[in-house]
Order: sequence, then C-alpha cells, then structure tokens
Amino acid sequence: MIIIMRRRLWIGVLIVMALGLSIVYLRLWTIDYQISSTETELLRRQFDLANKEAVDESAEWRLRFDEAEERATKCAKELKRVKENIGDNRMTQRLDMLQKENINLLERVETLKQELEAEKLKCSMQKL
Repeated sequence: MIIIMRRRLWIGVLIVMALGLSIVYLRLWTIDYQISSTETELLRRQFDLANKEAVDESAEWRLRFDEAEERATKCAKELKRVKENIGDNRMTQRLDMLQKENINLLERVETLKQELEAEKLKCSMQKL
C-alpha cells in the first residue's frame, strides 16, 4: 500500500517537472521568436562590449595580482635576510656568552687547583 502511494507520488512529481520544463522551453522559444534582426545586432554589440570590458577587467586584475606577487616575493626575501641576520647576531651573542662562561670556568678550575694544592700541602705538613 505504501509502495503504491510512493510510486504515485513520484509519478506525480515527474509529471509536474515535465510540465514545468515544457512551459519554460515554450516561453523561451516564443521570446526567441519575437526578437528581430535589429535586436540581434544590438545584442551582438552589447555582448562584444561586455566581452571587451571583461577582458580589460581581467587584465587589470592580472596586473594587480602580478604586482601583489612581486611585493610578496620581495617581502619574503627581505624577511629571510632579516631572519638570517638575526640568527647570525644570536649566534654571535651566544658564542660570546659561552666564551665568557668558559673563561669563568677556567678561572674556577684554576682556583680549585690552588685550593687542592693548599690542602695537599696542609695534609703533608700534618703527617710530618
């Protein structure tokens, strides 16, 4: 029972769609028939004008795109160069810091060696 109702509903929808399409095509055909040869020439000129405007606008947008791409490439190169310089500066600063730390550690080792020698001397004096 439900299948039959669905089938009838689908058939009804298909018939309505077919009628709708028929009406639309009939309307378009009658409109096309009413257009005279003068209107056809006018439509052709309007189409040519619209086409030229579209081509001009497309060229304008292409020029804008090329300019934007050029600016973006220039900025990317400059950013890369700046990052490299910053990286070099950071490496130089890090190297300087490590050298200072190394000098401090060498001084500390020397101090500890002297303390060790003093303790050894003290121990050897106590043994005597």
